[in-house]
Amino acid sequence: MATRTATELPYGIGRFGPRFLLLVAGLLGLVVFGLVAYSRQFTEGESVTGLRDLGPMGGVPWGIYIAFVVYFVGVSFAGITVAALIRVLNLEHLRPVSRMAELLTVLALVLGAMAVLVDLGQPGRGIVNLFRYARPQSPFFGTFSLVISAYLIASMVYLYLDGRKDAAACAKKPGPLQGFYRLWAAGYEDTPEHRERHLKASWWLSLAIIPLLVVAHSTLGFVFGLQVGAFGWYGAFQPPEFIVLAGVSGIGLLIVIAAAARSMLGLKDEIPMDTFRWLSTFLWVLLVVYGYLMIVEVLTAIYEPHHHEERVIRAVLTGRYAWMYWTTVAFLVGPLVALFVQAMRGRYSLPLMVVAGILVNVAAIFKRFLIVVPSQTHGRLLPYETGTYSPTWVEYGVVLGLVGLGTLAYVLFFKVFPIMEVRDESGETERTDLAVERG
Repeated sequence: MATRTATELPYGIGRFGPRFLLLVAGLLGLVVFGLVAYSRQFTEGESVTGLRDLGPMGGVPWGIYIAFVVYFVGVSFAGITVAALIRVLNLEHLRPVSRMAELLTVLALVLGAMAVLVDLGQPGRGIVNLFRYARPQSPFFGTFSLVISAYLIASMVYLYLDGRKDAAACAKKPGPLQGFYRLWAAGYEDTPEHRERHLKASWWLSLAIIPLLVVAHSTLGFVFGLQVGAFGWYGAFQPPEFIVLAGVSGIGLLIVIAAAARSMLGLKDEIPMDTFRWLSTFLWVLLVVYGYLMIVEVLTAIYEPHHHEERVIRAVLTGRYAWMYWTTVAFLVGPLVALFVQAMRGRYSLPLMVVAGILVNVAAIFKRFLIVVPSQTHGRLLPYETGTYSPTWVEYGVVLGLVGLGTLAYVLFFKVFPIMEVRDESGETERTDLAVERG
C-alpha cells in the first residue's frame, strides 16, 4: 500500500487518473443512451417497447423492466444484510466490504424505484394514483411502503451513521470537500462517549434491519406468489426463492466490486483474501440452497400438472425459453462446483471468484426474466392464445442506462468518500463489538 501524507485523503479520494476518467466517460455514454431511449418511450408511449396487453394483444404487460426491478431489489438485499450481520455478529473478516455493501444496497434500491417508474406509461399519474387508490391488503402496497420506502430510508440512515466517524476524520484535512465531510459528520467527535453512542445506534439499527429485509423481500415474492390464475407464479415457493436468489446475486456482485476496488485502489492489504474466502463460502452455501429450491419447484410443476401449468413448464424446460433456463442452470451449477472444490482444497483463486460472481448475476437476471415473462405468455387461466414478448432497443437502452447510472454513482462515491473505514493513527479501525468498547 502506498504511503500518503498527513493532509492527503485516504483510498484515492480526490485523485483522478486517465483510466478513471475514461471509465466515467464510458458510463456517461451509457446514461445518455438510456436517456435517449426513455425520451423515445416517454414521447411516443409504450408502443415503442415490446410490451403489450394480455389476451387480444397477445403480449405481456410486464417485461424486462419488472425483471430488473426484482433483480435490483434482490441485489440490495445481500448488501445491507452483509453489513448488518457484520455489525451484529462482529464478523471482522468481512468488515473491509461493509461500506461497499451498504452503498450497493442504497444505489440498487434507487435503481429499482427508477425501473418501476420507467415501467409506468405515465410515471406522474402512477405516483398520484398510488396515494389515491392504494390498498394496504395488496402486496403491491407492501412493495412500495416496505421495499421502496422503509427499506431504502433505513439503508440510507445506516450508511449515514456508519460514515460519520470517517467523515469527521476527513473533515480535519483541508480541501474542497471539507464542508461536505463536516455536514456528514454532524458534530461527531472521536471520544469514548461518541463512539459508544455511535456503536449502540448502529447495532440496534442493524438488528432492526434484518427482519425488515426478510419481510420486504417476502412481500416482493408475494406480488407474484399470491396471483391466483397465473400458473408458474401462484405458490408458496416465491418468497423464499426471492430471498435466496437475492443473496446469491448480491454476494456475487459484492465479490466483483470488492475485487475491483482491491485492484484499482491498491487495497491488497486492506481487503485480504480471507474476506473473499468468507464471501465465497456464503455464496456456494446459498447456491446449494437455491439449487434445492429449483429442483423442488420443477418436480412439483411436472408431477400431475394442470394443463396451463404444463404449458408454462414445457415452455421453460424444452420450449421457447429453454435456452435461457439451461444457461441459468449452467451459470449457477458451474460456480457452485468451482467454489466448493476450491473450499475443499483450501486454495482460493480471486479471478475464479470474480468469474463466479459475474456468472451468478447473469443467471439471476435470466431467472428474474423467467419468473416474470413465461407465466404471462403461457400460464394464464383465461382462454387466451399463447403470447409473445421481444424487448426492443428502447427497453435494452433504458436498462443499460440504469446500470450505467448506478455504476457511475458507485465509482464517483469512491472519489468523494472513504469506501472503507479509515484507520486511525495506530493503524486500527473502530471495533464493532460493544462489549470490547465498554471494557
